[in-house]
Amino acid sequence: MVDVPTTNGASAKPTIVLIHGLWMSPSCWEEWISFFASKGYTAIAPGWPGLDGRTVEDIRAHPEALQGVTIGAIINNYIKIIETLPSPPILMGHSFGGLFVQILLSKGFGIAGVGISPAQPSGVLTLKLTTVKAGFGVLGNPLNYNKAVKITESQFHYNFGNHLNAVDSKVLWEKYSIPAAGHILFQGVLGLLSAKSEGSVDFGKKNRAPLLLIAGTNDHVVPRQVVEAERKHYVGPAVVELKVFEGRTHGIVNQKGWEEVADDALKWVEEKTKV
Repeated sequence: MVDVPTTNGASAKPTIVLIHGLWMSPSCWEEWISFFASKGYTAIAPGWPGLDGRTVEDIRAHPEALQGVTIGAIINNYIKIIETLPSPPILMGHSFGGLFVQILLSKGFGIAGVGISPAQPSGVLTLKLTTVKAGFGVLGNPLNYNKAVKITESQFHYNFGNHLNAVDSKVLWEKYSIPAAGHILFQGVLGLLSAKSEGSVDFGKKNRAPLLLIAGTNDHVVPRQVVEAERKHYVGPAVVELKVFEGRTHGIVNQKGWEEVADDALKWVEEKTKV
């Protein structure tokens, strides 16, 4: 269990930092922010470098900030944000954001972490064909290595909206999708072959804060088997648990019933940290 810092003898609820993934704007967390506010928490969803405070339309029109951005730069950006908070936060991330949560916990940041459909850390070799298909729009062209690459309606439907018909998937595509930082995806793939890279995690860290990994059974991008492989890589006394949600896709944070995921994640954190 992790004790939360107190102020003047009273327990202060930590901030929840929500970290978005590839292809999605930070605004994808807007409903989660309101949900956590109803539970008495302040939740923030800062964007990757160059994205914070910008609208989806502006990012699409001017995606230059995503060109050449690295995992290391993104992690350093979140560290700077975390260090401005009054106390160590709860970290929750989706997709590559889930990987970033694992990296930040390994570096000693956060009182607890939740990785939702998390991209795998370096050295986790499990790879499914659906994952390859999901990333092919970027990885299929080596010239995308340092580019910001748009995601089409059909690609978004396969990656995030496979629980929806094409019309309803398009609504989410228009509302939240942004170009992908190609360099990040290439780093992720190359990191599969090495335990030491910017995507590395200290799987044996003894004093790591509690970590919950969440998987969906209908996820094309990060299938359940990948998240299970991530869990198996962790060793030692630090708490790492896995929860699987039936019927959830990679669009889990905006999929109907997202409240159950958010509520379960928060209750798990509260149980492990006594907030």
